[in-house]
Amino acid sequence: MDFFARQDQARRKTKWLVIYFACAVVSIIVMIYGVALIVEFSSAQRHHNYYGAPPPVSLWDPQLFICVTLGALAVIFLGSTYKTMALSGGGSVVAESLGGRLISPNTADPQERKLLNVVEEMSIASGVPMPRVYVLDNEDGINAFAAGHTPSDAAVSVTRNCMTQLSRDELQGVIGHEFSHILNGDMRLNIRLIGLLFGIFCIATIGRILLYTRSGSSRDKNNALPLIGLLLLIIGSLGVFFGRLIQAAVSRQREFLADASSVQFTRNPAGLSGALQKIGARSSVMESPHASDASHLFFASGIANSFLGLTETHPPLEARIRAIDPTWDGKFRSVTEPAEEAELGRQPRAPRPAPPIPMPDILGSVLGGAVLAGGGQAPPVIRPASVMPNLGNPTPLHLKYAEGLRDALPDAVRAAVREPLDATAVMYALLLSSDDSLRTTQLDGLASRVSRSISEKVAALYPDVSKTAAHARLPLVNIAFPALRQLTPGQFSQFSKALEWLIESDGEVDVFEFVIQKIVLRHLDSDFNGARKEVVQYYTLKPLVPDCAVVLSALANVGSDNPDQNARAFATGAPFLRAPENSGLAFLPADQCGIEQLDAALNRLALAVPAIKKNLLEAAAQVVGADGVIQESEAELLRAVADTLDCPMPPLGVSDTEAESVRQA
Repeated sequence: MDFFARQDQARRKTKWLVIYFACAVVSIIVMIYGVALIVEFSSAQRHHNYYGAPPPVSLWDPQLFICVTLGALAVIFLGSTYKTMALSGGGSVVAESLGGRLISPNTADPQERKLLNVVEEMSIASGVPMPRVYVLDNEDGINAFAAGHTPSDAAVSVTRNCMTQLSRDELQGVIGHEFSHILNGDMRLNIRLIGLLFGIFCIATIGRILLYTRSGSSRDKNNALPLIGLLLLIIGSLGVFFGRLIQAAVSRQREFLADASSVQFTRNPAGLSGALQKIGARSSVMESPHASDASHLFFASGIANSFLGLTETHPPLEARIRAIDPTWDGKFRSVTEPAEEAELGRQPRAPRPAPPIPMPDILGSVLGGAVLAGGGQAPPVIRPASVMPNLGNPTPLHLKYAEGLRDALPDAVRAAVREPLDATAVMYALLLSSDDSLRTTQLDGLASRVSRSISEKVAALYPDVSKTAAHARLPLVNIAFPALRQLTPGQFSQFSKALEWLIESDGEVDVFEFVIQKIVLRHLDSDFNGARKEVVQYYTLKPLVPDCAVVLSALANVGSDNPDQNARAFATGAPFLRAPENSGLAFLPADQCGIEQLDAALNRLALAVPAIKKNLLEAAAQVVGADGVIQESEAELLRAVADTLDCPMPPLGVSDTEAESVRQA
């Protein structure tokens, strides 16, 4: 199952979630109506005792049923709306509600550094924006979760024992599992589920309040309220039971898929198996009072109680372990501090020295590139047909690439991307012109828009950043996100304005500069302007054909200055869009697919169903690779376009297929 099929499956599960929720609401309304009939009958009988005969009983009272329905719907709707709005901030809100503490990107704690490094590698390898990373200090169990509406506002959280008691390989298996939820589109479904079910849980809360209600002046007047409260509490408890069933129905099978994806990602089943075994020996139960609401998010079951296993949100640990490790002996491993981590805890690990060989050679060796006669590394050969299979399917080679790239960064750059203001300097340096005269003008203009210390930092970082940017601009941007998220609103405003000016300072905006700016501001927008909650609006390609024409034409025009050659590149990719005949899909000249048109087109296309995005990206890959090979700069541009569509694309040229192509070349 590819990335887009998994996204479609997640959308279909959302529809089933609505159906399950509607059934639960109908059941609750019927039960509350039954309680209302009992209360009405009891009240009428009390008033007619003087006449010696009970009043007539009718099981159908339309007026009462309407009142009950409207009242129940109001409570559930208001409760769900309140919770959904409270969670609108994205994954960080969920993490903080469960007691999470945000880890600083420049932390000196060796265990926190280990965790950040693992998440960073997963992020670079998968193409997912670097999520916020939280640690749950007050939890004793071993557990983790990922939450958010989109990859832009995602947060990955682990308990302290998950961070300290698991080896690096085991922790990598757990984080790989959580990243699969991000890639599979599970996060949005999970966070919607929390909001919807909270409305159902409100019925039990109201019942609990009424159960303890007493009148200050006349106890007899309100003596029915505790009884009503008790009945509502019982109904609410049944509502909670239904909610737990929904949580189990939505999440249980996805855990097997996430486990399998993690093993495929890391190629290390022993790591994930070891983590699950340690959970079996210890515990994964969460102590937070909000743990039950979010139980379907966790890596392992976060609550102890279940009703005959029907409400278990996760498969049994034994089944999960055997699915990835058939040779397991059935014994859970005792939790002891791993030797490597014990040493790490006693003595901080010294930073790894920068390799003495040039950055391109490091990347070439990681990519598996061919060795040139002069001793350097040839750029990886990327075939257009290999692009789509990689999307959403990172491999161990991508992890190796991510680790090698991070370790190959110059010390000054690696330190800068972990400090908020220095990280802005790295972003500015990425966009400086290679022309000495123009770069001097840009630095002078930048000095009037930012502080002197930042402009000086930009100039100092440029030599190292420019070498890095030649091969890995997107990974460098990705690594900088945690620090950039720590900017104040005022600093972010200054940063976004300076970034826009810098891009336009050379009198023209190339497509790659624009897309880099769009990625940076788009992923930071959720932090400074609220989380994006994009809703699919386009289910057919027809209304988006003009937008697809803009994107494909813009990519074709990047290839060369020859209009005829660009038109041929467009024609190569257009059939892969699978647009209907006479749809009006046609190559556009450069002045009709400029930055403004491209920005509007990408914004609309981001609201399309996954199938449309899949066809567009497949067509785009064919356009940029019309000559049979996608160059390194074209690959980065293609990945950037995919990122704007919420389709994380791993670094190209890193897969087994590409490595084999290089060897054959």
